[in-house]
Amino acid sequence: MKMMDKVWVPARGPGLPWAAGEYELLRDQVRRFVEEEIKPLADRWEEDGFVPRPILRRMGELGFFGIRYPAEYGGAEMDAVASTIFAEELGRSTYGGVAIATLVHTDMASVHVFHDGTNAQRARWMPGIISGEVITAVAITEPDAGSDVKAIRTRARREGDSYVLDGTKLYITNGAHADLYCVAAKTDPSAGSHGITMFLVEKGTPGFSVARELDKHGWRSSDTAELVFDGCRIPAENVLGAEGQGFYSIMRNFQNERLVLAGMAIGAAEAAIDMTLAWVKARRAFGGVLWDMQAIRERLAMLSAKVEAGRQFLYATAWRMAADEDCLREVSMVKAICGELVNEVMYTCVQFHGAMGFMRESPIERLARDARVLSIGGGATEVMLEVVASMS
Repeated sequence: MKMMDKVWVPARGPGLPWAAGEYELLRDQVRRFVEEEIKPLADRWEEDGFVPRPILRRMGELGFFGIRYPAEYGGAEMDAVASTIFAEELGRSTYGGVAIATLVHTDMASVHVFHDGTNAQRARWMPGIISGEVITAVAITEPDAGSDVKAIRTRARREGDSYVLDGTKLYITNGAHADLYCVAAKTDPSAGSHGITMFLVEKGTPGFSVARELDKHGWRSSDTAELVFDGCRIPAENVLGAEGQGFYSIMRNFQNERLVLAGMAIGAAEAAIDMTLAWVKARRAFGGVLWDMQAIRERLAMLSAKVEAGRQFLYATAWRMAADEDCLREVSMVKAICGELVNEVMYTCVQFHGAMGFMRESPIERLARDARVLSIGGGATEVMLEVVASMS
């Protein structure tokens, strides 16, 4: 019942330049890094509430922050399949906070700089982003606007060669410790989705502050913050993309975000099943071990089957994205399925651990806490299903 490590991949072809062995080399490298440099230290990061800069720079040195980016900036020029492998292995680490702090930087925030930045913006920021010297955050969510991006209230008004930002952002991952923020604001409140623009805001800009760090149920090793913009003046050259096109940038980048969140969910589910198998095969009860009980064996077998099915769907979707196909429907499906599935897995795995599953000293307890938000963040399950329904 051991979870599969490999996923079928097609032969190298147009738009798909990487062979299966090259993907597995990446998987092996990430897995070694997790075992040697994350797991021995991450309990401390859970207590501190953030991932230390030296470990982030180390990830940059190893090339993990440049998986999808061009070589001219220090990247590896790989694709969505490679990003999915990276996310899955971080999810398997059992430290969801470390995984999300990393994936926000690689696949949710810095993508705005790369896809929508000018040549000058990319030349200035991308080398540091890839090396881990510059950590990024994306600030879209607000107290009254989450999945409904059009409802944001943060405003940006043009004053000469500058824009002035006013508003509040909430639940921002990397919000307290990032160096560079991709911020959504309304430049034309009357224009609906056509009135949203993305901006680059550097830490330390006058009028920009971290109001508070938030105390979360899970993802304890990632920092999450409330941000305030109060007369925050930034140069007009800090606009990301064209004015009024921010909504479309956000929607486009959501697809990548949702794919890696699904990968993270699958990795966490795999880790939970593996550790639960080890537990029930060792835990003595009623004159034998828990594994002797048919109901437990069959329940874990069914969960393993579901996770493997979700994993294959995940990678099939990643391949479509790597081939530059339109896969909005499939990404929405896989995000919904994996976000719900990981929570189903965690419920059962905690149950089979008994009282130990409720103890903070048990990794399954941390996995279960961290998994809960995976059906919410990046687009709640209900929103994903509405996307699928609208395309049916």
